[in-house]
Amino acid sequence: MTNISAKRLKELNERPDDKIDYSDIPELDERFFANMNLLDTSSKKQITIRFDEDVLDWFKAQGKGYQKRMNAVLRAYVHARQSS
Repeated sequence: MTNISAKRLKELNERPDDKIDYSDIPELDERFFANMNLLDTSSKKQITIRFDEDVLDWFKAQGKGYQKRMNAVLRAYVHARQSS
């Protein structure tokens, strides 16, 4: 774990997204998503949920496993928000 001062952490948390330099991070392309492995790490709970039609259509167009991919995207969002 990296040691970071509370002052520096506060500075980073207050920085607007448009001021973050992403130039050294490669953009995720179709090859990345074609080769990614989804981990099924927890039990699932069946629910009813509504998505925008175009979002659902896009995930379905990616083929079998689209619900797992949707879950993976939501999980990544949760992890990102928990660590901030």
